[in-house]
Amino acid sequence: VMSSSSSSALEKEIFQYIDEHQSDFIKDLKEWVAVESDSVQPHLRKEVIRMMALTADRLAALGATANSVNLGSHQLPDGQVLPLPSVILGELGKDPQNPTVCFYGHVDVQPAKKEDGWSTDPYTLTEVDGVQLSIRNLYGRGATDNKGPVLACINAVETFRALKLAMPVNFKFIIEGMEEAGSLGLEKLLEEENQSFFSDVDYIVISDNLWLSNKKPALTYGSRGNACFFVECGSKDLHSGTFGGIIHEPLLDLIALLDSLVDSTGRIQIPGIYDSVAALTEEERKLYESIEFDPEEHRNNCGVKKFLYGTKEEILLHLWHYPSLSIHGIEGAFHEPGIKTVIPAKVIGKFSIRQVPHMDLSVVKQQVVEHLEGVFSKRNSPNKLKVSMPLGAKPWLANVNDLLYKAARSAIKTVFGEDPDFIRDGSTIPVARMFQTITQKSVMMLPIGAADDGEHSQNEKISRHNYIEGTKLFAAFFLEISKLH
Repeated sequence: VMSSSSSSALEKEIFQYIDEHQSDFIKDLKEWVAVESDSVQPHLRKEVIRMMALTADRLAALGATANSVNLGSHQLPDGQVLPLPSVILGELGKDPQNPTVCFYGHVDVQPAKKEDGWSTDPYTLTEVDGVQLSIRNLYGRGATDNKGPVLACINAVETFRALKLAMPVNFKFIIEGMEEAGSLGLEKLLEEENQSFFSDVDYIVISDNLWLSNKKPALTYGSRGNACFFVECGSKDLHSGTFGGIIHEPLLDLIALLDSLVDSTGRIQIPGIYDSVAALTEEERKLYESIEFDPEEHRNNCGVKKFLYGTKEEILLHLWHYPSLSIHGIEGAFHEPGIKTVIPAKVIGKFSIRQVPHMDLSVVKQQVVEHLEGVFSKRNSPNKLKVSMPLGAKPWLANVNDLLYKAARSAIKTVFGEDPDFIRDGSTIPVARMFQTITQKSVMMLPIGAADDGEHSQNEKISRHNYIEGTKLFAAFFLEISKLH
C-alpha cells in the first residue's frame, strides 16, 4: 500500500497528464458524437453497429482484449427483422493481487434532429461558452448520455498506460448499443457470462446518470422502477355527424379512465398502490436534509413555472421515495393539424408508474387492472376494454456503506474538493438492478454529468469541466479502490 504522500504525487502526475491532453480527449468525443448511433430508428441500426466497432477498436488500442459478442437479431412490430448490435466484453489486466472493476456503459443514443429545436447540429460536437464564462459546454447527442462518460473512463485507463504506471486494478468493460431501446439481449448475455466473464469481478461501476445539482458531485444509490401500461378502448371508425350523440365513444371512455388515475396534487388514485411503500426512516430524512438541491435551479433546468411541492425535502421525497404516475399519450386519436370530424374507433392510452423499492410489479399490475375495470364498468359502455403491461422494470437500491461508495467518496473529495451528495434517481436504471440481481456483485452508479446536461432532450451537453474532471475522477477512484480492497 502506498503512503499518502506518494499517492498524492501520483495523483498529481495523473491529473497533470489529463489536463495537458484535454484537446485529445475532446477530439475523441467529437469523433464518437459524429456517429448517429440511434438505436431507436431502424434505418440507423448500421450506424450503431459502426459505433460498436469503433468502441472495440478504442479498447484494443488500450491493450485490452475486446470480444464482440453477437446477440443475433430481433423482429420489429411491423415484421422487419434487424440485427442486434454486438455487446463488447473487454478485459485489461489479470493481476490476482488487484481487485477487478467492471465498467458498464452504452454508446447508442436517443433520436435527434436539428429541426427538433437544437441550436447546433446534434451530431457535431460544438463547444460554446456557458452562462457563466468559466464554464464551456460541449453540445452534441450522446455527450452526456453516454458517450462522454464511457470515454472518460477509457481516458483514465489510457492515462495509466501512457505514463507507464502500474494498473491499480484489473479492468473489465461491458459496452452495449441497445440501451436506449431497452437493452435487448443484455440480460440473457449477463446470465450466460455470469460464471465466466463475471466470475472474478469484484465491483461493477455504471456511469449513466446525472448529478442532482449543476455544480455539486453526487453518488447514486437507488432508482425507481417503471411499469408501462396500455389501456385500449375500441370499436370501429364512425362519422361524428351520423353517430355523435347516440353511441358510447371510445375516446370519451379512455379519457375518463385516464382522468381517474391521478388527482391534481399528483397523488395516485389507484387503491392500495401506496401500501408497500417503505416508511421514511430518520436516516433517510437526514440524508435528504444535507443534500444540496435548489428547487429554483431545478425549475429553471426543466422550464416549468412551479412544482407540486414547495420544499426541497418534499420534492426529493416525491422523486425518490414515493411512486409517481405519468400519462404519455393516446394512440389512434386524430392528431394532425386541422380538423377531422371522425369518432376514432380504437384508442390506446399509454401511461407508466415509477415504482419504488418493496412494490411488487405483479401486484401493481393487478391493482391497475382492477381499478380501471371498476371505473369502466360504471360507464356501462359496450366498448371493449383491454389493459396490458408491455414493460416492467424493477427499482434498485444499493448500500451506501459499501467499500465501493467509500472509495468513490474519497475520489470525489480528491478531485472536486468536497464530499458528494448521496442521491437516488427518480428515473429507472434497469441495468443497475439487472447487474446486482444476476451477478450478486456490489454495484455503484458514479455520475459525471451535471443536472442541466439535458440527456434525451434538445441541446444535450456535457461541460468541458465535467468531462475532464470526470476523467480524473475515474483515475482517482481506481487508485482508491485498490487501496481499500
